[in-house]
Amino acid sequence: MLAAEAIDLHYGASQALRGVSVRAELGKVTCVLGRNGVGKTSLLRAIVGHQEISAGAIHLEGAEISALPPYERASRGIAYVPQGREIFPLLTVEENLQTGYAAIARPLRRIPDEIFELFPVLKDMLSRRGGDLSGGQQQQLAIARALVTRPRLLVLDEPTEGIQPSIIKDIEGVIRLLADRGDMAILLVEQYFDFARDLADLFWVLDRGEVVLQGSREDMVEDDVRRHLTV
Repeated sequence: MLAAEAIDLHYGASQALRGVSVRAELGKVTCVLGRNGVGKTSLLRAIVGHQEISAGAIHLEGAEISALPPYERASRGIAYVPQGREIFPLLTVEENLQTGYAAIARPLRRIPDEIFELFPVLKDMLSRRGGDLSGGQQQQLAIARALVTRPRLLVLDEPTEGIQPSIIKDIEGVIRLLADRGDMAILLVEQYFDFARDLADLFWVLDRGEVVLQGSREDMVEDDVRRHLTV
């Protein structure tokens, strides 16, 4: 589904990524791990088109998308749940979900029933403003908004950040359910090791803008990974 190959990324004279390659496969969860400031969010921003890469290539279902703007990547099936959620606080829950319509064809512009099966709390809050929701509810709304676009690749940046444990478990269950359907690839950045370990089919560990470990869940040596997560 996704192949990012030898990605370099700069912010001015500062290099954030050095030859980073990562892949995401249908029906699997790929986790990118690492400390703060090692380039995890920069990698996601490169994949969704929010940050231009300096070298390398990004392919989605075999087609190179490196030069495409974010809205075209979204229309091809990439949905992004950014760090900090970034829902619209003054719009209602229903209006927030409807903003996902921009990336899809007009006949598909409806909120799928599945959204409320995955996140039943949202059905009772459709008329409430997004800013009135708790942090955990806002995270569920942000994921639901992404799912409205019927993505082929769901990209999540630290979905557990600032979330209470009960909702973390709910989000974990939703991600696993979506992956198990087999029609979507999921790429997530995470610092919370236990969450990533339980979900990851594939993992990449970044340090100082480079990949230092990668493999399948079966290959993961917990002590080696944790060494690159602790300060």
